[in-house]
Amino acid sequence: VGRSSRRAYSYLLIPSEQELTPIARRRLSAIREFSDLGAGFRIAALDLELRGAGNILGGQQSGQMDALGFDLYTKMLQRTIAELRGEEIEDETSVSLNLGVEVSIPDDYINDTSQRLRTYKRISSTETEEDLRRIYMEIQDRYGKLPETVENLIEYARLRQTAESMHILSVDKAKGGIAIKLGEKSVVSPERLMKLVESKEGSTFSPNGILRVEVGREHILDSARQILEQIREM
Repeated sequence: VGRSSRRAYSYLLIPSEQELTPIARRRLSAIREFSDLGAGFRIAALDLELRGAGNILGGQQSGQMDALGFDLYTKMLQRTIAELRGEEIEDETSVSLNLGVEVSIPDDYINDTSQRLRTYKRISSTETEEDLRRIYMEIQDRYGKLPETVENLIEYARLRQTAESMHILSVDKAKGGIAIKLGEKSVVSPERLMKLVESKEGSTFSPNGILRVEVGREHILDSARQILEQIREM
């Protein structure tokens, strides 16, 4: 056991190095190499590299983010921090969007991981159409024409803004169209919804607050947002 004036030692019993995997050998090498004060971070960084950090910006995610999604995960984290600080928490509507559209920032479009993460966070945190337009122009000016998946990411953020303003809980891809679930505080009146159902063939509105509307799959993001705006303006 080490003390301020006494060096500590650790003995590890391992099989012969030939029996170890390449990753195991690298970990042992890291223990030998990073023995100075403050080396814990470098060991943790190397371990993260060996295990893989996952792809929180793409389809494959890890840990709690896999179940929650990056946007909701960061919102929950921010809310918890605010509660620990004793700050007043405002009730907000968390919209679930599941339209089967790929939304990601490709590695070959923004190479730097930290910039990719920052861009994703900025898009997912926007609150106004003006914010989205400004970010869109900045990305295009810096990295060139936006790939389809980034365009989809912008449209997802735009759809989320519209849905949150109407206190809608979810917009999901459904058989032949989309399903929109209204929240208890929804500003949409049943009368408006019935008008929409009557005007669109194949549309239904169930007693549990779910509106189903037939739309084409080719431009499902645009169709979903147009339907929400149509309901809001009725």
